Amino acid sequence: MKSVLLGLTLSVLVSLPLLAALKVGDKAPDFSARASLAGKEFNFSLQDALKKGPVVVYFYPSAYTKGCDLEAHTFAEMKDKFDAAGATIIGVSADSIQRLDAFSADPEYCAGKFPVASDAKHEISASYNLTATPVKPGQADVRGTVIDHDFIERTTFVIGKDHKIIATLSSKDDGLSPDAHVEKSLAIVQQLTSK
Repeated sequence: MKSVLLGLTLSVLVSLPLLAALKVGDKAPDFSARASLAGKEFNFSLQDALKKGPVVVYFYPSAYTKGCDLEAHTFAEMKDKFDAAGATIIGVSADSIQRLDAFSADPEYCAGKFPVASDAKHEISASYNLTATPVKPGQADVRGTVIDHDFIERTTFVIGKDHKIIATLSSKDDGLSPDAHVEKSLAIVQQLTSK
């Protein structure tokens, strides 16, 4: 009987994911990171940003890749609406800060409207329980440049001023398209403003 129970327990544990992204109600881990806004580098602090209002922290696989480009472009197009809701946007990827300097200033993508931060060592993404997938050898971005970093899973967190996660949007779990992350997070911060 004990061996049957042990076997059932182990099978349940094995079937559970090792890590799951932080959920609604969890405390968002504070982080500081090197970031770029319109090609200019600075130190981004989540704690400082939360003093102004809610923060949308969106993790994405890589600058200059199709879905990530669409997501950045959509955030840039809707930036005024996020501002009106009192929300800050910060993108986070494993891209180098040099790569993000170009991406943040590119008029086709971030367009200098919001910052993107480098998590090259995956410390920030790991604190949010996100996984990184190794890039395929020789895989290039839309510019033909070989990508030299792992891809962090696409997940967006809406974080309230109290550091609590208000929403977790995941492409892996929810099947959301990159632009749907933007639309849903905007709707959430607009609801906060109307309360």
